[in-house]
Amino acid sequence: MTASRPPAILCIGKNYADHAAELADPGTFKLPERPVLFFKNPASVIGNGAAIELPPVVHTDDRDPPMGVDYEGELAVILGCDARDVPEAQAREVIAAVACANDVSQRWWQWHGSGGQWCRGKSFDTFCPLGEPTPISAIDDLQDLLLTTRLNGEVVQQASTSTMIFSVARLISELSQGTTLLAGSVILTGTPAGVGAGRKPPRFMRDGDVVEVEISGVDCLSNPVRNRG
Repeated sequence: MTASRPPAILCIGKNYADHAAELADPGTFKLPERPVLFFKNPASVIGNGAAIELPPVVHTDDRDPPMGVDYEGELAVILGCDARDVPEAQAREVIAAVACANDVSQRWWQWHGSGGQWCRGKSFDTFCPLGEPTPISAIDDLQDLLLTTRLNGEVVQQASTSTMIFSVARLISELSQGTTLLAGSVILTGTPAGVGAGRKPPRFMRDGDVVEVEISGVDCLSNPVRNRG
């Protein structure tokens, strides 16, 4: 299934303390004091059922260190209007819908291949699966949703959005200060612990896998993984 390309995809890193800890050096770990922002290429969006494709460039077994393509289940927020300088108490008013998302990430390109910038490793074609939108009116509390990610049927991530470091309202307010967020823009609000890079040994996605992201009251997003080229 194809999906429309939003004007922008704003992404928040390290927004669950357990995830921030699992990828950090224990000797230097500390929680972020402000939201960690990066972007994904809008051309990376695919819909439910479409394949996450792994092109030759993401296979880095010949590089040091070798790292693969990871899953990151997330709550996506879709803006319904242009928004700037939004007070935190009014943030819900600019949201049109929410959806399940997968912030697919090639870890070598994220951490080593792009001069410290994350965008490249997260913006390859098909690296932003987005589920069908659920109207915000159908969601009682954005900070009381259960997010579950499954890889080949096995639960690999599960957490409540109540454990976010920065709430959805805080994110919208922070990101909109002095900056117009365009209608239709998508905000990926962070992923909890359990990603492949945080496991021992690491567990990256491979050709033939199926990854699912499910959020209570929202939907279930499912995508197969396929090698390309």
